[in-house]
Formats: sequence, structure tokens, C-alpha cells
Amino acid sequence: MHVIGLMSGTSVDGIDAALVDIQGEPEHLQVELLGFATYPYQAELRQKILAVCAGAPLSALEFAALDDHIAQSFAAAALQLQERYGPAALIGSHGQTIFHRPPQDNLGLSWQLGRGEAIAQQTGIRTVSNFRRADLAAGGQGAPLVPKVDAYLLAHPTKHRCIQNLGGIGNVTYLPPKNQPDWENRVIGWDTGPGNVLLDLAIQKLTAGQQAYDQDGIWASQGTPHLDLVQRWLTDPFIEQLPPKSTGREYFGVDFLEKCWQDAQKLRLTEADWLASLTEFTALTVQRNYELFLPQLPDEIFLGGGGCRNSYLRQRLQLAFGNRIPVNSTDALGLNHDAKEAIAFAVLAYWRVNEFPGNLPKVTGARSAVLLGEIHHPY
Repeated sequence: MHVIGLMSGTSVDGIDAALVDIQGEPEHLQVELLGFATYPYQAELRQKILAVCAGAPLSALEFAALDDHIAQSFAAAALQLQERYGPAALIGSHGQTIFHRPPQDNLGLSWQLGRGEAIAQQTGIRTVSNFRRADLAAGGQGAPLVPKVDAYLLAHPTKHRCIQNLGGIGNVTYLPPKNQPDWENRVIGWDTGPGNVLLDLAIQKLTAGQQAYDQDGIWASQGTPHLDLVQRWLTDPFIEQLPPKSTGREYFGVDFLEKCWQDAQKLRLTEADWLASLTEFTALTVQRNYELFLPQLPDEIFLGGGGCRNSYLRQRLQLAFGNRIPVNSTDALGLNHDAKEAIAFAVLAYWRVNEFPGNLPKVTGARSAVLLGEIHHPY
């Protein structure tokens, strides 16, 4: 079956669209990437999404219009991808997250815009969306949802692996060797903290919105991390919070960055030193989470997401783990690091229509394994 996966993460860069050929039983998949593209949001739409994520108020009419506009953008991405790479029989759309509240004493909430029913009607293709709701209803975090896909596609027979996503938010999947008994129930994963979000917000602040990100980490690489300040940031409660845990821009966003900026101003850091310190913080949140919560450090680490393109961040990550643990991208495993998340939601859609549970309760904290996603048919 040819399936399209659609994904836009917390960086709100645009819509990642992957056309994937998926064959086999749900437990034994053969997955081949047929085509991939990223379709940037229109500048005005991106600013509206970022404003809503930051808490800007909207009327009901404005909110509905934003939901429609995002759905239209996702549908257009699916249609354009098929023009380049051929037709699909199914779409899995994650949508655009605008708010995420993990469960505490009550039910959690994760809100994605870009209605699946609208995508189905505009493309004429059966569409699965709202993947997080069933896990939340079962008492889970609703995130991260990719670990089960990582487990089925990337686990090694004898090696301990970590698959570290570096989107706007960082998240990890720990994969024990498949030769261990009951290996799937040993898979764990959670959000580790910021991925690209603080770095991107910092660049936007320093350039008054003229630059969206630090290309290849060049600006940050010209500075020197202030290690005492980084260690202070690492005492943030989320970093040491016991998994399962998830987060978003609501936590690591504009307000968090402003506190980091004020700290840097008191120490009279240069702009480059501040960016280097934020990069170091991002890298060390990964290391600290591994040391605190993994049953053992992995034999190897593979990166996915936009952070793979930041060579300075990758350098700091490798330095954090030393020479004993190699840090590479998932490309080394034959899985395109840019397309990885979109591929995952294609797989989750395939699992949903085959009535195969897509969550890992040990990862999300849900009471049970559940079918993820709501199916929308075109009429």
C-alpha cells in the first residue's frame, strides 16, 4: 500500500510529506520511502500559528479559519507530493500542534489543527488524523508516539540503540537488543527537552525576525558556552522529571528563552556565547536524560529531525557522550532523517486501518495499548 505521512512539528517550519510503500503484516513491515518533500507554510500562516502557540487570543471565527487554512495546506502538500511521486491510497496526518498539556491530576490535552475530514475531502483519499487522542483518553501523555515505529523499523538484534529526534522538541526512543526476551516491553521513550526550539527562537530574537534559524550552527560555533550557566539551566524541573513525560512550546518557548536571555545579560555574554550556551544546554539535556533514566547507556545513537543539519549541535552531542558512543543520523540505517517523522505517521495510519495498536503504554503512560487515530472517508 502506498501511504502518505504528513507532519509539521513544534518548529512550525512547514509540512513534511513522505510517500511510503508499506507491505506486510503490522508486526513485520517492509517500508520503502518513494518520495519526500517539505512544503513551507506561507509566511502569514506561519506567523498566525506561532502567535496562537504563544497564547494569542482568537475569536471562534478566526480559529475555525486557521484550522481550515492548515487543513488546506496539508491537503495541498499531499496532492503536490502525488504529482511528483505517484498516487497514494491512504494518508496519515499528524496535523499542527498548537497546545500540549500532559496529564497531571486530570486528563491531558494535545491539540492539533488541520482537520482530517477536510484533508480527506480535498484529496479524495481516506485520511487518519488525531493520533494522540486515544492515548490521552487512556491516561497517557499522547506523546511521543514514534517509539513503536522506531522499535519495529530500527531495533538491532544485539545492540542497545537510542533514536534521538531533534525537532522543535527533543525525544528519545531506547531500543534494547531484539535478542532479549520480551524485548518490545523493554522499549522506553520520552521527551528529553528542547530540540531546535530555543535555538530558533534565539535567532529570531537576535535578528528581529529576519532569520529563522542558525544555518549549520555557524553563529553559535563562534561562541564559547558558559558552562556554569548551562549547569544552572539543567536544574530545570522538567529535565529531572521521571518519565513518562512530554513537553512543548508551552514550556520551552518564549518565556523560557527570555529567562535564558536575562541570565546571559547579567553575565554580559556576547550573542555568540549565548547561542553556544543554548546549544550546549540542548545537547546536555539529552545526555542528562540518558544518564538519569536509561537502564544503561546505548551502544550507538542515531539522530532524526532538523537538528541533524546543525553540525555544531551534533558536535556538542558527540562531545557530551565522548568517543565511547558514536552519534550518527538515521541515514546510516537507511532511514532519511528529514523524512523520519512523516514516515512514522504513514506507518501509524497503516496500523490504524489494520486495527493494530500504535502506542506503547510503557512510553506514554497509557493504561493499555490502543488504536491510534480517527479514520475519515471522502464522500
